[in-house]
Parts: sequence; C-alpha cells; structure tokens
Amino acid sequence: LSLSLSLLPVLLLPPPSSSLFCCELAEMGRKELSLRGGAGNGSAASLPFPSSLRDNRIAMAVAVGVTFGVICSFIYPHGLFLSSRVNFDATSANFATSSLPRLLSHTSKKASQQLCASMDRLQLLEADLNALREENEMLKKNEAELALKVKLSQQEREAAQQQLLVLSPPMKAGSVGTVRSLRTNRVVLPDEDLNSDLAKLLASIAINREVIVGISNSNVKDMLKVWFDSLKRVGITNFLVVALDDRIADFCRQHDVPVYRRDGTISAAQAGTGDNHAISGLKFHLLREFLVLGYAVLLSDVDVLYFQNPFHHLYRDCDVEAMTDGFNNQTAYGFDDVQDDPKMGWARYAHTMRIWVFNSGFFYIRPTIPAIELLDRVTARLSREKAWDQAVFNEELFYPSHPGYEGLHASKRTMDYFLFMNSRLMFTVIRKDSKYENMKPVVLHVNYHPDKYERMLALVEYFVHGKKNALKRFPDGSDW
Repeated sequence: LSLSLSLLPVLLLPPPSSSLFCCELAEMGRKELSLRGGAGNGSAASLPFPSSLRDNRIAMAVAVGVTFGVICSFIYPHGLFLSSRVNFDATSANFATSSLPRLLSHTSKKASQQLCASMDRLQLLEADLNALREENEMLKKNEAELALKVKLSQQEREAAQQQLLVLSPPMKAGSVGTVRSLRTNRVVLPDEDLNSDLAKLLASIAINREVIVGISNSNVKDMLKVWFDSLKRVGITNFLVVALDDRIADFCRQHDVPVYRRDGTISAAQAGTGDNHAISGLKFHLLREFLVLGYAVLLSDVDVLYFQNPFHHLYRDCDVEAMTDGFNNQTAYGFDDVQDDPKMGWARYAHTMRIWVFNSGFFYIRPTIPAIELLDRVTARLSREKAWDQAVFNEELFYPSHPGYEGLHASKRTMDYFLFMNSRLMFTVIRKDSKYENMKPVVLHVNYHPDKYERMLALVEYFVHGKKNALKRFPDGSDW
C-alpha cells in the first residue's frame, strides 16, 4: 500500500513532454550558461540538469508516498477495505438482528389482515349463497303454486265443457270415440247461515276452498301429533282437527294447530264397535257441515303420514277420489274373477267383477249433490245398523240400482296406490325390493297394522331421516 501511494505523485505529475516542463528546462539552461560565461558549444543533450531535476522529483514523490503510507498503516492497521467490510458486516448483522422480528411481525400482521378479509369475504359469500337458496326455494314454491293453479284451471275448464255439453239442448251423438258423458258434477251453492262459525274458520284456513280434515279424541293423541307434524313438515297449512273432547282441543291449540270443537257422542247402534270404528262412524255426519258450505274435504284418519302435498296429485273430476286397500293393479283397479262350478258343464265358468274396497280413512270428496247424498246415506245406515263404516261406505258407492233399492249416481276414482299407499304394500313389497329404495309416496296409511304408533315413528325414520333399517324389526303383518 505504501509503495502504491509513493507512486501516486509521480503519476499525477505532468509528462516531460509538456510545455511547462520544456519552459523550465530552457530557463534553467540559460542560467547555467550564464554562470559558465557562455563558454563552450555543448549540446542540450549533454546537460546534466534535466536528469537531475527529474530524479529529485521522483525522490520527493517516493518520500511523500512512504510517509503517507506509514501514517495510513498506523491509523488503519487492518487495511482500509477490510475495516470497512468488518464495519459493514457488523452493521448488517445488527440490522438483521433488530429488524427481523419487526419484519416478521409486520408480515404476520399483514397475513392476519388478509385472513380476516378472506373470512369476511367468505361470510359474505355464504350469506349471498343462503339468500340465493332461499330465493330458489321461494321460486320453487311459487312454481308449484302456479302449476297447481294451472292444473286447477284446466280441470275446471274440462268440467265446465262437460257440463255445457250435458246441459245444452239435445243433440245427435257424434262419431265413434267422440262421445263422453258427464263425470264432474256441479258444486252446491254455499249456505253459510247453517254454520257461520265454521264458515269463518274455513275462510281463514282453506286454499282454493279445499281443506284436510282429521277427526280425533284423546285416545289417539300421540298419533295425532305425528299426523300434524308430518303435515307441517311438508308445508301444508290448509288443515284442521275436529276435536271430539276438550283435552284434544287444548292439545291442538298448544301446538298451534287449527281446531274445530264438536260433540263426540256416538249413536246407540255404534256402541261396542270400538273407539276407532265409533269415531269413523261420526265423520260422515261431520263432513256434511263442510260440504254444504261449499268446501271440498280431504278426509284423513290420524294414522296417515304425509311426505308430499296430496293436493298436487288429485284429479278433481269425480265426486269421490279414494285410497284403495288394494296392493296391485288387479286388486286396486278391478279384475275379472272367474268362478269354476264343474257341475254346470259347458257353463261351469262364471265371470265376476272384483275390486278391493275404497278406504274410508282417506278420501277426497267434492261439495256436490251426489257426494252429500252419499254422506247422508252412510250416516243414516250407521245410526241404525251395527256395521263397519268402511263396508257401508263402499256398498253405497258401488251397489247398483235393483228392485227395492235405488243406487247412488256418484262418480268415483281410485287413487294411485303407489302414491297414496297403504301399509300392506309398504311392509310386504316396497321395503323388500331394492328398486323402490328411493321411492317416496305422497301419503302412507298405516291401516293394515294394529301397532300403528310404533310403525308411524319407524316410517318417519325410514322416509324422512333415511334410516333404511328402521323397518326391519316389524313383521309383514301383525303378531295377533
């Protein structure tokens, strides 16, 4: 380092060829000649001055450099650049030690802020998604209501067209396949003066002048709760309970269920038929009060479970639409039952028409004259006969006119036995066949089994909560 610094002045000196150097040499030459008296004819190349001057300057530069180097060596014993690097490394280390936690803290705080922002955004997206779901459910509900209104309008239009054809002046029969008789009778004119209290109650409950009616007393309170819970679960609101005692009326009010209190006194003829059959015998008389007010009724026993809205699956083209006790096409819709009598020889085979009965515990009845006449006929017979109400109900619907008897001219329809299902079909077929695994009926009537309450709870677990083993403990039929 000292040697380098000693050469630095030499490098900074101007070169000998510069004009200043030449002028100084010329001046010194003149002084030298004058001292010697101008004698001699020597050339400038032989003069010793330029070389001596140059050597002196170099010596001075070396001396200055050596002196400066010694001073620097004393001040910076480890060297100029090494000291700077050590200081730099120490400064960097101190910066890293002091700034790293602050940097990490800043990074963590920034990440936390980003996470909070992401969580807020996620919550907003979830809220938007929930709002869209609710809107979608509302649109689905509106779509179902509009579809039902369209269906009702079409049914009313077809009924009006049929009535117009029948009530029109006599006409010639049309071509083959174009002739149709009247099936849908006109509804009665409502007479609200007969029962103003019930009229007000129905006006606040019924939808499209239709209502589900269940009849109950305290003996079936547990089943009643399962019944109206299933209605609420599906979203059905146009239903009410006809309470035959005060306890069941209070029970319904406690559970926010519309209730209509009526006397539960049974006729003397029905005494001893059992509570269930006695209550069933009352319903035909009670239903008349609804029909004369102009309301269609879907009568339902309390051992019926609802999994869909039944009003979306009615045809409304007949006076009575009823659930069947049948379990296949033949038993539900009718079949040709051939009786063999060998002694008759050539005529040994007699053909009969058979159909399993309508279930009097679940049927839809319109407010028409034939429907009201049906209720009056059944009520009259049950008041004087110790008979099963379902048998009387079917006899009055199906018996034709014959000597001494005038049949009822009421139109009737059998409900789809897969949609409006009885418990025989459910426990003997549906639960055992894998192809029906995802099937869900509109309603299911536990009419074939005496352990109704237990089976109703199990059916809720099976269809609502998806527990497919909930029915395994039950036999096909009953143990007694």
